[in-house]
Amino acid sequence: MGLFSRLSRGRAGSGRHGMRGPDAQYLANWAHTRTGVEAYVEPQTTVTPVTVVLVANDGEWTRRPVGGAHGARRLGEDLHIPVYDVRKTGYPQRMRDYDARQKILRNRAREA
Repeated sequence: MGLFSRLSRGRAGSGRHGMRGPDAQYLANWAHTRTGVEAYVEPQTTVTPVTVVLVANDGEWTRRPVGGAHGARRLGEDLHIPVYDVRKTGYPQRMRDYDARQKILRNRAREA
């Protein structure tokens, strides 16, 4: 596989069609079954494409690829939720608090 075939294939998945299918359906279902959901857009890295982290009011969260920054904005519009750039806002404290609570619960379950 040549360099240009990899680049063109990568771009095809990040365009308009990137938010169709199982990831889009999962995110929509996740957002509709929780309250106070906000979206945080994570930048592309060398390993992962642009992703969005949905964070609920209690701090529960999930992450999925969204087909680029435009896909993340479109997701926010479709779900009627606010969308933030994680590089500008950082992650919400409630997300870290949720992870800490889950760690405590896992440790207690192991001890029982």
